[in-house]
Amino acid sequence: MNWITAFFMAWGMFLSVPCPLPRWDEKLRGRMLIMLPFIGLLIGACWGLLALGLSRLGCPALIAAALLCAFPHAASGFIHLDGFMDCSDAILSRRDMENKRKILKDPHVGSFAVIALCLLFMMSFAVFSELDTAEKWAGLIAIPAVTRACSVCAIFFLKPMEGSSYEKMERKAKGPALFAPVLMTALSLIAGPGAFAAAGAAALAAWAAILRASKQLGGMSGDVSGFAIALGELAGAAVLALI
Repeated sequence: MNWITAFFMAWGMFLSVPCPLPRWDEKLRGRMLIMLPFIGLLIGACWGLLALGLSRLGCPALIAAALLCAFPHAASGFIHLDGFMDCSDAILSRRDMENKRKILKDPHVGSFAVIALCLLFMMSFAVFSELDTAEKWAGLIAIPAVTRACSVCAIFFLKPMEGSSYEKMERKAKGPALFAPVLMTALSLIAGPGAFAAAGAAALAAWAAILRASKQLGGMSGDVSGFAIALGELAGAAVLALI
């Protein structure tokens, strides 16, 4: 029952779709985060089906590209995109670590965040304009799950940022935290070589973003997680479009 509660906690926290069974137990925060890749799998399944549906309906390519570009961010309630913008503002400021953390926590939107967001959506739109959704829609399914699995591993195995919500969180469930990446890799393999390549690219980009951001900002945080997820999803979709 604890794992079921944790799943619906993750649903309520990380999905914009209303949770059918709202639950919260602060003691299960660690397990909730382990459920994050399964929330990603739901998003990925809807993402892939949306791509297939738009293709079957003959939706104009540019409109389909715009919808597919926006979907994973809208499905997560833009929570990860918020982290991407915050980290972009802090990292691109090129200040010392103390000032970067101040920028990270500043509720105002800076110019670097706006520039990074425009570049992210411009590149994403270009990727989906070239993606053959009729043939490669299934490759989208694993990408959000894999990026979130990388984030979960980083949360449990890397140093938490001072003052972040992860600093005082119990991180004893390291074994279960490794289960999600293994499962997502297996699902990618089943979906075919193209999906596996896309998932691999998403994982590599997410880990590169995590290591870069955590080094610049002094540890792992929710914002770093969002930064990695946004870049990982773009990288995965780009490889899927190119192969």
